[in-house]
Amino acid sequence: MKNIDTSKPVMVTGATGFVAGWIVKKLLDQGITVHAAVRDPNDKEKLKYLDQLAEKSSGKIKYFKANLLEKGSYKEAMKDCELVFHTASPFKMVVKNNQKDLVDPALKGTRNVLESVNETESVKRVVLTSSVASVYGDNKDADKIANGIFTEEHWNETSTIDHQPYSYSKVVAEKEAWAINKLQDRWDLVTILPSFVLGPGINPKGTSESFSIVKQLGNGLTKAGVPNLHLGAIDIRDLADAQIKAGYTPEAKGRYIISNEHVTLLKLGQILRSKFGNKYPFPRTEFPKFLVWVFAPFAGYKRKMIQLNIGIKLALDNSKSIKELGMDYRPVSESIVDFFQQMIDNGVIRSKK
Repeated sequence: MKNIDTSKPVMVTGATGFVAGWIVKKLLDQGITVHAAVRDPNDKEKLKYLDQLAEKSSGKIKYFKANLLEKGSYKEAMKDCELVFHTASPFKMVVKNNQKDLVDPALKGTRNVLESVNETESVKRVVLTSSVASVYGDNKDADKIANGIFTEEHWNETSTIDHQPYSYSKVVAEKEAWAINKLQDRWDLVTILPSFVLGPGINPKGTSESFSIVKQLGNGLTKAGVPNLHLGAIDIRDLADAQIKAGYTPEAKGRYIISNEHVTLLKLGQILRSKFGNKYPFPRTEFPKFLVWVFAPFAGYKRKMIQLNIGIKLALDNSKSIKELGMDYRPVSESIVDFFQQMIDNGVIRSKK
Protein backbone atom coordinates (compact mmCIF):
# COMPACT_ATOMS: atom_id res chain seq x y z
CA MET A 1 0.00 0.00 0.00
CA LYS A 2 1.71 3.18 -1.22
CA ASN A 3 0.53 6.78 -0.78
CA ILE A 4 1.78 8.82 -3.72
CA ASP A 5 2.46 12.54 -3.25
CA THR A 6 0.63 14.48 -6.00
CA SER A 7 3.06 17.39 -5.61
CA LYS A 8 5.87 15.19 -6.95
CA PRO A 9 6.55 14.74 -10.68
CA VAL A 10 5.35 11.63 -12.50
CA MET A 11 7.24 9.88 -15.29
CA VAL A 12 5.42 8.57 -18.36
CA THR A 13 7.22 6.42 -20.93
CA GLY A 14 6.12 6.50 -24.57
CA ALA A 15 4.54 9.88 -23.85
CA THR A 16 3.65 10.62 -27.48
CA GLY A 17 1.82 7.32 -27.88
CA PHE A 18 -1.92 6.65 -28.21
CA VAL A 19 -2.30 5.24 -24.69
CA ALA A 20 0.03 7.66 -22.94
CA GLY A 21 -1.50 10.81 -24.42
CA TRP A 22 -4.63 10.74 -22.28
CA ILE A 23 -2.65 9.82 -19.17
CA VAL A 24 -0.50 12.90 -19.73
CA LYS A 25 -3.59 15.07 -20.30
CA LYS A 26 -5.36 13.92 -17.15
CA LEU A 27 -2.21 14.33 -15.03
CA LEU A 28 -1.63 17.85 -16.37
CA ASP A 29 -5.27 18.78 -15.75
CA GLN A 30 -4.76 17.78 -12.11
CA GLY A 31 -1.82 20.20 -11.85
CA ILE A 32 0.82 17.46 -11.81
CA THR A 33 4.27 17.85 -13.35
CA VAL A 34 4.85 15.21 -16.03
CA HIS A 35 8.29 13.96 -16.94
CA ALA A 36 7.67 12.80 -20.50
CA ALA A 37 10.18 10.24 -21.75
CA VAL A 38 10.39 10.50 -25.55
CA ARG A 39 12.77 9.49 -28.31
CA ASP A 40 13.56 13.05 -29.41
CA PRO A 41 12.83 16.00 -27.08
CA ASN A 42 13.70 18.38 -29.93
CA ASP A 43 11.02 17.08 -32.32
CA LYS A 44 8.62 19.99 -31.84
CA GLU A 45 6.22 18.72 -34.51
CA LYS A 46 5.71 15.42 -32.73
CA LEU A 47 5.48 17.07 -29.30
CA LYS A 48 3.11 19.88 -30.28
CA TYR A 49 -0.03 18.06 -29.13
CA LEU A 50 1.44 17.50 -25.67
CA ASP A 51 2.62 21.13 -25.57
CA GLN A 52 -0.91 22.25 -26.33
CA LEU A 53 -2.24 20.15 -23.44
CA ALA A 54 0.26 21.73 -21.05
CA GLU A 55 -0.63 25.26 -22.18
CA LYS A 56 -4.30 24.67 -21.34
CA SER A 57 -3.65 23.00 -17.97
CA SER A 58 -2.35 23.86 -14.51
CA GLY A 59 0.36 21.22 -14.78
CA LYS A 60 3.80 21.29 -16.37
CA ILE A 61 5.51 18.98 -18.84
CA LYS A 62 9.23 18.36 -19.12
CA TYR A 63 10.78 16.25 -21.88
CA PHE A 64 13.58 13.73 -21.47
CA LYS A 65 15.37 11.72 -24.14
CA ALA A 66 14.94 7.97 -23.66
CA ASN A 67 15.05 4.77 -25.68
CA LEU A 68 13.47 1.43 -24.76
CA LEU A 69 16.54 -0.52 -25.83
CA GLU A 70 19.11 1.73 -24.14
CA LYS A 71 20.06 0.84 -20.56
CA GLY A 72 19.84 3.68 -18.07
CA SER A 73 18.18 6.05 -20.50
CA TYR A 74 15.18 6.61 -18.20
CA LYS A 75 17.16 7.54 -15.07
CA GLU A 76 17.20 11.28 -15.68
CA ALA A 77 13.45 11.39 -16.39
CA MET A 78 12.74 9.32 -13.28
CA LYS A 79 14.58 11.59 -10.85
CA ASP A 80 12.40 12.72 -7.89
CA CYS A 81 9.36 10.78 -9.22
CA GLU A 82 7.33 8.61 -6.83
CA LEU A 83 5.10 7.24 -9.60
CA VAL A 84 6.11 5.78 -12.98
CA PHE A 85 3.73 4.92 -15.83
CA HIS A 86 5.33 2.54 -18.31
CA THR A 87 3.21 2.51 -21.47
CA ALA A 88 5.84 2.26 -24.19
CA SER A 89 5.55 -1.01 -26.12
CA PRO A 90 4.78 -1.73 -29.78
CA PHE A 91 1.22 -2.70 -30.75
CA LYS A 92 1.45 -4.25 -34.22
CA MET A 93 -0.25 -7.39 -35.47
CA VAL A 94 1.86 -7.92 -38.59
CA VAL A 95 5.62 -7.26 -38.47
CA LYS A 96 8.71 -8.38 -40.40
CA ASN A 97 10.67 -9.75 -37.44
CA ASN A 98 8.74 -10.93 -34.38
CA GLN A 99 11.74 -10.89 -32.05
CA LYS A 100 13.19 -7.56 -33.12
CA ASP A 101 9.96 -5.65 -33.76
CA LEU A 102 7.79 -6.96 -30.89
CA VAL A 103 9.51 -9.02 -28.22
CA ASP A 104 12.75 -7.07 -27.80
CA PRO A 105 11.13 -3.62 -27.32
CA ALA A 106 8.52 -5.05 -24.93
CA LEU A 107 10.81 -7.26 -22.85
CA LYS A 108 14.08 -5.32 -22.89
CA GLY A 109 12.20 -2.03 -22.57
CA THR A 110 10.38 -3.20 -19.46
CA ARG A 111 13.62 -4.53 -18.02
CA ASN A 112 15.46 -1.26 -18.69
CA VAL A 113 12.73 0.89 -17.15
CA LEU A 114 12.44 -1.26 -14.03
CA GLU A 115 16.21 -1.48 -13.56
CA SER A 116 16.19 2.32 -13.44
CA VAL A 117 13.31 2.16 -10.95
CA ASN A 118 15.50 -0.06 -8.74
CA GLU A 119 18.19 2.62 -8.86
CA THR A 120 15.84 5.54 -8.14
CA GLU A 121 15.08 5.74 -4.41
CA SER A 122 12.12 8.11 -4.80
CA VAL A 123 9.94 5.68 -6.81
CA LYS A 124 7.16 4.02 -4.80
CA ARG A 125 4.89 2.58 -7.49
CA VAL A 126 5.02 1.51 -11.12
CA VAL A 127 1.89 1.18 -13.26
CA LEU A 128 2.63 -1.00 -16.27
CA THR A 129 0.39 -1.03 -19.34
CA SER A 130 0.16 -4.69 -20.26
CA SER A 131 -2.80 -6.18 -22.18
CA VAL A 132 -5.55 -8.77 -21.99
CA ALA A 133 -3.24 -10.52 -24.46
CA SER A 134 -1.23 -11.58 -21.41
CA VAL A 135 -4.39 -13.24 -20.03
CA TYR A 136 -5.32 -15.23 -23.15
CA GLY A 137 -3.77 -15.83 -26.55
CA ASP A 138 -6.72 -17.04 -28.61
CA ASN A 139 -10.47 -16.88 -28.03
CA LYS A 140 -10.40 -20.69 -28.17
CA ASP A 141 -8.39 -20.71 -24.92
CA ALA A 142 -11.67 -20.14 -23.08
CA ASP A 143 -12.46 -23.83 -23.57
CA LYS A 144 -9.77 -24.65 -21.01
CA ILE A 145 -11.03 -22.46 -18.14
CA ALA A 146 -13.95 -22.60 -15.72
CA ASN A 147 -17.18 -21.18 -17.22
CA GLY A 148 -15.18 -19.72 -20.13
CA ILE A 149 -14.69 -16.28 -18.57
CA PHE A 150 -11.19 -14.82 -18.39
CA THR A 151 -10.09 -13.12 -15.15
CA GLU A 152 -6.87 -11.61 -13.81
CA GLU A 153 -5.99 -15.04 -12.40
CA HIS A 154 -5.41 -16.41 -15.90
CA TRP A 155 -2.20 -16.22 -17.90
CA ASN A 156 -1.77 -16.72 -21.62
CA GLU A 157 0.05 -20.04 -22.02
CA THR A 158 -0.58 -20.62 -25.73
CA SER A 159 1.17 -17.74 -27.53
CA THR A 160 4.72 -18.16 -28.80
CA ILE A 161 7.24 -16.21 -30.84
CA ASP A 162 5.67 -17.76 -33.96
CA HIS A 163 2.00 -17.94 -32.95
CA GLN A 164 0.38 -14.68 -31.79
CA PRO A 165 3.78 -12.98 -31.31
CA TYR A 166 2.25 -9.68 -30.13
CA SER A 167 0.44 -11.52 -27.35
CA TYR A 168 3.63 -13.41 -26.54
CA SER A 169 5.52 -10.11 -26.22
CA LYS A 170 3.00 -8.87 -23.66
CA VAL A 171 3.21 -12.08 -21.63
CA VAL A 172 7.01 -12.15 -21.37
CA ALA A 173 7.19 -8.41 -20.60
CA GLU A 174 4.61 -8.56 -17.82
CA LYS A 175 6.10 -11.70 -16.28
CA GLU A 176 9.52 -10.03 -16.32
CA ALA A 177 8.04 -7.02 -14.54
CA TRP A 178 6.57 -9.18 -11.77
CA ALA A 179 9.86 -11.09 -11.42
CA ILE A 180 11.85 -7.87 -11.00
CA ASN A 181 9.27 -6.45 -8.58
CA LYS A 182 9.42 -9.49 -6.30
CA LEU A 183 13.17 -9.13 -5.78
CA GLN A 184 12.72 -5.95 -3.72
CA ASP A 185 10.22 -4.33 -1.34
CA ARG A 186 10.58 -0.56 -1.90
CA TRP A 187 8.24 -0.09 -4.88
CA ASP A 188 5.07 -1.92 -5.79
CA LEU A 189 3.71 -2.87 -9.19
CA VAL A 190 0.22 -2.62 -10.65
CA THR A 191 -0.45 -3.93 -14.15
CA ILE A 192 -3.27 -2.69 -16.38
CA LEU A 193 -4.69 -5.13 -18.95
CA PRO A 194 -6.75 -3.27 -21.56
CA SER A 195 -8.67 -4.92 -24.37
CA PHE A 196 -9.08 -3.30 -27.83
CA VAL A 197 -8.66 0.44 -27.25
CA LEU A 198 -11.04 2.86 -28.99
CA GLY A 199 -11.60 6.61 -28.80
CA PRO A 200 -10.10 9.91 -29.96
CA GLY A 201 -6.35 10.29 -29.62
CA ILE A 202 -4.45 13.30 -28.36
CA ASN A 203 -2.67 13.17 -31.71
CA PRO A 204 -5.58 13.31 -34.20
CA LYS A 205 -3.52 11.57 -36.87
CA GLY A 206 -2.13 8.71 -34.85
CA THR A 207 -0.49 5.58 -36.11
CA SER A 208 -1.72 3.02 -33.58
CA GLU A 209 -3.14 -0.34 -34.64
CA SER A 210 -6.51 0.79 -33.25
CA PHE A 211 -6.40 3.87 -35.47
CA SER A 212 -5.64 1.74 -38.54
CA ILE A 213 -8.45 -0.74 -37.88
CA VAL A 214 -11.12 1.90 -37.32
CA LYS A 215 -9.93 3.87 -40.35
CA GLN A 216 -10.38 0.76 -42.50
CA LEU A 217 -13.99 0.44 -41.34
CA GLY A 218 -14.79 3.69 -43.15
CA ASN A 219 -12.32 4.09 -46.02
CA GLY A 220 -13.62 1.27 -48.21
CA LEU A 221 -11.04 -1.42 -47.43
CA THR A 222 -13.65 -3.45 -45.52
CA LYS A 223 -16.62 -2.57 -47.70
CA ALA A 224 -16.93 -6.17 -48.95
CA GLY A 225 -17.01 -7.55 -45.42
CA VAL A 226 -15.07 -8.21 -42.22
CA PRO A 227 -14.01 -11.33 -40.30
CA ASN A 228 -16.27 -12.45 -37.44
CA LEU A 229 -13.72 -11.52 -34.78
CA HIS A 230 -14.95 -11.08 -31.19
CA LEU A 231 -13.12 -8.49 -29.09
CA GLY A 232 -13.31 -6.80 -25.75
CA ALA A 233 -13.37 -3.00 -26.14
CA ILE A 234 -12.37 -0.11 -23.90
CA ASP A 235 -12.45 3.68 -24.32
CA ILE A 236 -9.03 5.35 -24.32
CA ARG A 237 -10.28 7.93 -21.79
CA ASP A 238 -11.53 5.23 -19.43
CA LEU A 239 -8.20 3.45 -19.80
CA ALA A 240 -6.35 6.60 -18.75
CA ASP A 241 -8.67 6.97 -15.75
CA ALA A 242 -7.96 3.37 -14.76
CA GLN A 243 -4.22 3.88 -14.97
CA ILE A 244 -4.26 7.05 -12.90
CA LYS A 245 -6.52 5.45 -10.30
CA ALA A 246 -4.14 2.50 -10.18
CA GLY A 247 -1.32 4.94 -9.55
CA TYR A 248 -2.92 7.01 -6.81
CA THR A 249 -5.24 4.51 -5.07
CA PRO A 250 -3.16 3.17 -2.15
CA GLU A 251 -5.07 -0.12 -2.02
CA ALA A 252 -4.62 -0.88 -5.73
CA LYS A 253 -2.65 -4.08 -6.25
CA GLY A 254 -1.98 -6.83 -8.75
CA ARG A 255 -3.52 -7.01 -12.22
CA TYR A 256 -6.64 -5.28 -13.57
CA ILE A 257 -8.57 -6.22 -16.70
CA ILE A 258 -9.75 -2.93 -18.20
CA SER A 259 -12.50 -3.75 -20.68
CA ASN A 260 -16.16 -2.94 -21.13
CA GLU A 261 -18.35 -4.37 -23.88
CA HIS A 262 -17.67 -7.32 -26.15
CA VAL A 263 -17.98 -6.41 -29.81
CA THR A 264 -17.29 -7.61 -33.33
CA LEU A 265 -15.89 -5.60 -36.22
CA LEU A 266 -19.31 -5.80 -37.91
CA LYS A 267 -21.01 -4.40 -34.81
CA LEU A 268 -18.61 -1.46 -34.83
CA GLY A 269 -19.47 -0.86 -38.48
CA GLN A 270 -23.19 -1.02 -37.67
CA ILE A 271 -22.81 1.53 -34.88
CA LEU A 272 -20.99 3.88 -37.26
CA ARG A 273 -23.67 3.45 -39.94
CA SER A 274 -26.42 4.24 -37.43
CA LYS A 275 -24.64 7.54 -36.69
CA PHE A 276 -23.19 8.57 -40.05
CA GLY A 277 -25.59 6.86 -42.46
CA ASN A 278 -24.37 5.80 -45.88
CA LYS A 279 -21.83 8.58 -46.37
CA TYR A 280 -19.06 6.07 -45.75
CA PRO A 281 -18.62 2.48 -47.03
CA PHE A 282 -19.00 0.71 -43.69
CA PRO A 283 -19.03 -3.10 -43.80
CA ARG A 284 -22.46 -4.73 -44.00
CA THR A 285 -21.56 -8.40 -43.72
CA GLU A 286 -19.09 -10.90 -42.32
CA PHE A 287 -16.96 -13.19 -44.44
CA PRO A 288 -17.45 -16.95 -43.97
CA LYS A 289 -14.71 -18.37 -41.79
CA PHE A 290 -13.40 -20.68 -44.52
CA LEU A 291 -12.92 -17.68 -46.82
CA VAL A 292 -10.96 -15.79 -44.15
CA TRP A 293 -8.89 -18.93 -43.58
CA VAL A 294 -8.07 -19.25 -47.29
CA PHE A 295 -6.97 -15.65 -47.77
CA ALA A 296 -5.35 -15.02 -44.35
CA PRO A 297 -1.73 -15.58 -45.53
CA PHE A 298 -2.13 -12.92 -48.23
CA ALA A 299 -2.94 -10.37 -45.49
CA GLY A 300 -0.02 -11.45 -43.35
CA TYR A 301 -1.98 -13.62 -40.89
CA LYS A 302 -1.46 -17.29 -40.13
CA ARG A 303 -4.28 -19.75 -40.62
CA LYS A 304 -3.84 -21.11 -37.10
CA MET A 305 -4.79 -17.68 -35.75
CA ILE A 306 -7.93 -17.69 -37.90
CA GLN A 307 -8.89 -21.19 -36.80
CA LEU A 308 -8.58 -20.38 -33.07
CA ASN A 309 -10.28 -16.96 -33.08
CA ILE A 310 -12.72 -16.25 -35.90
CA GLY A 311 -16.32 -16.94 -34.94
CA ILE A 312 -15.44 -17.78 -31.34
CA LYS A 313 -17.03 -15.63 -28.63
CA LEU A 314 -15.07 -13.96 -25.84
CA ALA A 315 -15.87 -13.12 -22.20
CA LEU A 316 -13.69 -10.94 -19.96
CA ASP A 317 -14.42 -10.25 -16.27
CA ASN A 318 -13.91 -6.55 -15.41
CA SER A 319 -15.46 -6.73 -11.92
CA LYS A 320 -12.15 -6.23 -10.10
CA SER A 321 -11.60 -2.87 -11.82
CA ILE A 322 -15.13 -1.75 -10.91
CA LYS A 323 -14.84 -2.85 -7.30
CA GLU A 324 -11.28 -1.75 -6.50
CA LEU A 325 -10.68 1.18 -8.88
CA GLY A 326 -14.26 2.46 -9.04
CA MET A 327 -14.39 2.22 -12.82
CA ASP A 328 -17.54 3.43 -14.58
CA TYR A 329 -17.22 2.51 -18.23
CA ARG A 330 -18.73 4.51 -21.08
CA PRO A 331 -20.52 2.63 -23.90
CA VAL A 332 -18.54 1.45 -26.91
CA SER A 333 -20.94 3.37 -29.18
CA GLU A 334 -19.61 6.62 -27.73
CA SER A 335 -16.01 5.48 -28.10
CA ILE A 336 -16.23 4.43 -31.74
CA VAL A 337 -18.31 7.43 -32.84
CA ASP A 338 -15.96 9.92 -31.16
CA PHE A 339 -12.98 8.12 -32.70
CA PHE A 340 -14.43 8.19 -36.21
CA GLN A 341 -15.63 11.80 -35.87
CA GLN A 342 -12.09 12.85 -35.03
CA MET A 343 -10.88 11.19 -38.23
CA ILE A 344 -13.52 13.08 -40.24
CA ASP A 345 -12.66 16.38 -38.58
CA ASN A 346 -8.98 15.97 -39.41
CA GLY A 347 -9.42 14.82 -43.01
CA VAL A 348 -8.23 11.28 -42.34
CA ILE A 349 -11.54 9.92 -43.63
CA ARG A 350 -13.52 11.55 -46.43
CA SER A 351 -17.16 11.05 -47.35
CA LYS A 352 -17.95 9.24 -50.60
CA LYS A 353 -20.71 11.79 -51.27
